[in-house]
This record gives sequence, structure tokens and C-alpha cells, in this order.
Amino acid sequence: MKKLKRSARLVEMTQYLLFRPHTLIPLTVFAERYASAKSSISEDLAIIKEAFEEEGLGELHTLAGAAGGVKFTPKISKAASLDIFGEIRQQLEQPDRILPGGYLYMSDMLGQPALVNEIGKMFATAFADKPLDVVMTVETKGIPLAYATASLLNLPVVIVRRDNRVTEGSAVSINYVSGSTKRISTMSLGRRALKEQSGVLIIDDFMRAGGTIQGMIDLLREFRATVQGVGVFVESAEVDEHLIEDYVSIAKLAGVDPKTKQTSVLPGSYFHIERENAT
Repeated sequence: MKKLKRSARLVEMTQYLLFRPHTLIPLTVFAERYASAKSSISEDLAIIKEAFEEEGLGELHTLAGAAGGVKFTPKISKAASLDIFGEIRQQLEQPDRILPGGYLYMSDMLGQPALVNEIGKMFATAFADKPLDVVMTVETKGIPLAYATASLLNLPVVIVRRDNRVTEGSAVSINYVSGSTKRISTMSLGRRALKEQSGVLIIDDFMRAGGTIQGMIDLLREFRATVQGVGVFVESAEVDEHLIEDYVSIAKLAGVDPKTKQTSVLPGSYFHIERENAT
């Protein structure tokens, strides 16, 4: 790459880091890429680090030594998270979202790339320090959230199927009981999809009682994998007891009244975690 002016180099370096989260990049990569001295690159990185932290975009970690370099960890600030939650609440509380049976229509929200990416930032912030190898979800609505989260954590995505498919090769299948409907269902995961003893982050779009997530946890035992975290976009508060206790939710559905078309949405446990970290 040709030698750039410092202003252009700062822009290009920032973009380079944003597209390679959780990746250790040696200083020599930047020095060779921009035909600049390492001392100049270090000064540029200090400017970028300050901007990232002031704007709440994430953290830039510097590792010293021959094998050192810099690593960008994406994070979203508390203020920005609250702004996004306000948008989520506004959309979820729209009267025309209420479906028969008190269910809530969310498919259009999960089809909004900008919104899904912001939700992914919250999950990536909550689980940034966990020893993770993959992000897992069950088909189909959780897939956009899983990919958004995985892209910011620089991890592959593993998708659990509702049935076994010949294109997946040999697979492990289990039966699980829905925590809300008490119906027996099946889920399947190809043996090649997940290495044994992997650290797994489970992401799901909605949790009523937690039967589906508990099913994924049971399935992971067959791979001797470890669940390092569970992230849920919307959880229901209208159940007596959740099967899952340790999870991070973005929004909590506190009440749905099909007669009045009123929905009550509260901040999820993610925001309680944020407050605890801030105190």
C-alpha cells in the first residue's frame, strides 16, 4: 500500500480494526501496510484508542513483546444501549404486534440489519470476556442475532436444527420438553458442526419458560461442550418459573393484553448487569 497522509491512515486503520474484532494484529502489519515506522503506528493507535473509549465504541488493548500487537474489543456504552432499548420498546409495544394467544410478532424486527447489529453489540459486550469458541442458536428466528453477535466476537456460528438433515452428515438428536406448552420436540446437531469441549454462547430470540434453551444445553452435553453464556433478546415475565436461571436478556415482556392491545416491555437483565458494573 502506498504511503498515506496521517489523517487518511487513521481512517484506514480504524476501519481495519473494526472489521477484525478480537483479533491480535502485530504492529509490523500496520508498519508494512502503511510504510511507516512502528513509533508512528503506536502514536496513531493511541489516538484511535482514545476515540474508541470516548465514543463508547470499544476497547483497544496493546500487548507488549515480540508476539504482541493490538486487539480491538467491540463494546457499546450504557447510554447507547439505553437508546437502542428505547427503540426496541417502542416497536414491541405497537398494538398491531399482538397475535392470537398473546404472542408477539417480532419477525420484522429481526429482519432489520441495523437494529439486529445493535443487539449483537450488547451481547458482544456482555460476553466479551468469556472463553468462547462458537455462538449457537436454534433455527430459525435466532439466526440473525447469532450472526450479528458472532461477527463482533469473531466466532463461527453453529445452528441447531429442528430435524436431522442428510446434508449435515451424522448427527446427535435429542428430545426436549417445551417449558411452556409441555410438548415434546426434537432438535439435532451434526457431529461435524461442533468440536468436543468447545466453549459455547447460546443466543435465542425469545424465551418463555426456557425449554428450548434447556434442550440446547442438554444437547451440548453430548459434545462435552461448556455453556459459557446464554443471551436472549426478549424474555417473558408471564411464567411462574424459568428453566434457565443464568442468562442475559435485552428486553422483558411484562404483560400482553389482547383485549386492550396493550403491551408492557421492561429493560432486561443486561441493564442490571450494566448498572452493577458501573457502580
